[in-house]
Amino acid sequence: MSLYDKIQMMIRLDGLIRRKATGTADDLAVRLGVSVPTIYRYLRELRNFGAPIRYCAHRHCYFYEEDFRLQFN
Repeated sequence: MSLYDKIQMMIRLDGLIRRKATGTADDLAVRLGVSVPTIYRYLRELRNFGAPIRYCAHRHCYFYEEDFRLQFN
């Protein structure tokens, strides 16, 4: 995957998290066309950028615990 493609995937994932439209990691992997371990790697990378990502077991989705803006500077 090229750097451009990875950035686009992160932007797409960020949007889904913002809308609380991710579903489970399995759902998200199918939606994005990647493996579940890749989803966990992307989530870890976003957390490394400072993203306060949490998972809601009740709603079965990932969300930002507080305001976060993904920036590639």
